Amino acid sequence: MEFVVKGRNTEVSDRFRAHVEEKLAKIEQFAPRAQRVSVEVAHEPNPSQAETAERIEITVRDKGPVVRAEAAAGDRYGALDLAAQKLVEQLRRAHERRRSHNKGNKWEQEPSAIDFDALLSVAAETPKAQTESEPTHPTKPGEEVETQLGDSPVVVRQKLYEAKPMTVDQALYEMELVGHPFYLFIDAETKQPCAAYRRHGWTYGVIRLDAVTGEFGPGEA
Repeated sequence: MEFVVKGRNTEVSDRFRAHVEEKLAKIEQFAPRAQRVSVEVAHEPNPSQAETAERIEITVRDKGPVVRAEAAAGDRYGALDLAAQKLVEQLRRAHERRRSHNKGNKWEQEPSAIDFDALLSVAAETPKAQTESEPTHPTKPGEEVETQLGDSPVVVRQKLYEAKPMTVDQALYEMELVGHPFYLFIDAETKQPCAAYRRHGWTYGVIRLDAVTGEFGPGEA
């Protein structure tokens, strides 16, 4: 398993690199097929954010889905501990969910108790919006576009992802691995756009959209 440690706006010492490899060595127990573990260290110089000045993002790549976890703390060793704990918990949940899948895990087709605060926390903070002369929406996978709503301070950040149809079971598995409270996907059977989300314990929710193509006339929406 290869470890790659890099800094963003900061230097990373050899001592910390060695600590990362030692700390994350046990990942192989939960992800035996992992081929590469990337760790990005970022530093926030703003003194007002001293308690979360050090941010660690860990990405595990293997033959299956990508697993990612991140955390922030006042020092990078603490941030690494928090990110590593999240990563192990995501791998554990994914493993347990697959084990219990055949025992009849539940998911609901109607929205219930969505944690909107958790959904909002997934979106990264944005420094500035696009000007009117720039694109208003992304046109290729991986591209991000930020736009401001009129004269208001509201900024909308959009990112385009590639989406291949998958089953609900696959979507839940992917969601657990990336550690998000929700996951967007296209249902392989119905071709409907869907959002899976975590409720409590081992229960999940699935929101489906009955997509309608074409334009509406006045009063038809």
